[in-house]
This record gives sequence, C-alpha cells and structure tokens, in this order.
Amino acid sequence: MPRGRVEFSLVNKFKKTPYKVDVRDIINRPGTQYERQIDIVVPNDLGEALVAVKAGSTLEADLRLECIHEGILVTADVTGKAAGECGRCLIDIELPVRVHFVELFAYDLDEAYECAVQDDHVDLEPLIRDAVVLSLPFQPVCRRDCPGLDPETGERRATSPELEPSDVQDPRWSALLEFQASESISTDDDIHAVPDREEK
Repeated sequence: MPRGRVEFSLVNKFKKTPYKVDVRDIINRPGTQYERQIDIVVPNDLGEALVAVKAGSTLEADLRLECIHEGILVTADVTGKAAGECGRCLIDIELPVRVHFVELFAYDLDEAYECAVQDDHVDLEPLIRDAVVLSLPFQPVCRRDCPGLDPETGERRATSPELEPSDVQDPRWSALLEFQASESISTDDDIHAVPDREEK
C-alpha cells in the first residue's frame, strides 16, 4: 500500500499541463536568458461570468525567461479571445484578451516568493488564470452604445429601429416625477440669503 501511494503522488507531481515550461537549460546559469513563443490550449474555462476564455481555445504566450541568482524571472505577454454574451442584449460576443505579467520563480520557496521552480519547470497556470480573469469585464457589451432589449417585447432594439425607448415611465420613479422644485421653494420670501460678514 505505501508503495502504491508513492507512485500515485509521483504521477500527480509530474503531471504535465500546457502551462508548464521547461527551464532546465538555464537553471543555475545567472545571466542567461531566452525567449519562447508557446500556444496554450486551455483545458478549462478561464472565467465564470458572462464572458470567459473557453476550454479548447488557444492562448498565445510570448515569454522571456531569465536566470538570476534567486531563480527564473519570467516576463509574459499573453493574448487570446474570450467569448460570451453581451450584458445588455444577450447576443454572442467575442472580446480580445491581452495580459502582461512579470514573476520570479524561486529555486527555494519561502515567504518572500509565491512561485517556485519545480522539477526543472515553471508552472504559469495560476499567473495566467488570475491575470486573464481579472482582465475580463464584469458587464461586457457588444458595443458601447448597445441599447439592450425592449422591456415589453424582449427584442433587440439594435435590430429593430422602430423600437424606440418607451415614453412610459417606470412606476418606481412616480413619486419623484410628481415632485416639483417649485413646491419646495414656493416664493422668493422663502429664499434666505447668507448674510455678509460684518466688515471689521
């Protein structure tokens, strides 16, 4: 049984993902660096709101890997596309995604560093996931002036020009609409000017 558990843990430890990058060529060689371009086929959705980088789509990553005394410094520019729905009219949309980050992967993980070189690899998944998800809009729109849906018919106003914004006011605003400024200031006598300060 102990042997089986060890084998299982080793399988998990060395499990490859599209986010892992081999850096064995520059480990412990301060001053060396190289650049790589990799395509990452996303295994799971990045994002859970109205838009996300969908599983199966591709992210393009331009990487610069630099060896310094503490570890491997990774500079990354990641581009791709997110897909989802417009927050106003609910049509399918695609949005460009572009994120940039710089992170040090230390040889020895301690409180000073959040990432570490493991098994001669750097794992970019948590960094890419966080950067991409934070870059996605919470309320995406197909265009800035998207008029949304008609509240009565549910049709898209953008494709039905005859559906102009309704003149019918929302009943929740009726109390404010009945309020008139003249009711709060009925006469000029009600207006009290601030007296000038007495001259010394």
